Amino acid sequence: MSTVTTVYSGQLRTQATHNASGNMLLTDAPLDNNGRGEAFSPTDLVCAALGSCMATIMGIVANRHSLNIEGTHIEITKLMAADPRRITQIMLAFTVPGQNLSEKERAMLENAARTCPVALSLHPEIQQTVTFQYT
Repeated sequence: MSTVTTVYSGQLRTQATHNASGNMLLTDAPLDNNGRGEAFSPTDLVCAALGSCMATIMGIVANRHSLNIEGTHIEITKLMAADPRRITQIMLAFTVPGQNLSEKERAMLENAARTCPVALSLHPEIQQTVTFQYT
């Protein structure tokens, strides 16, 4: 069975359904590429997937070591090239509520983020710039 079913709705919009849960999301082409920009663009979803994957793997590691990183916040910025149109850089700025984390614990969490499955799946020409601030 497939994981996701996507339907093109017309007017540069799609609706994707997660088959196991029934959760749905919309995509729309961005304003600078003939769209209305009323939903995530497909490349926005790539960036969101990267941030979500990094946070999830950090959470797995945190749970394994009884660390609390709940409330971790990620600001994600993407840079696009025009010809061919593609993502060239994804910048992820993490703010982690963990000022009491040791250097070893921080390094472990940061390594987890940088080696998540999505990060390892993206083409190496897509620069991933990741920063961490602990509060």
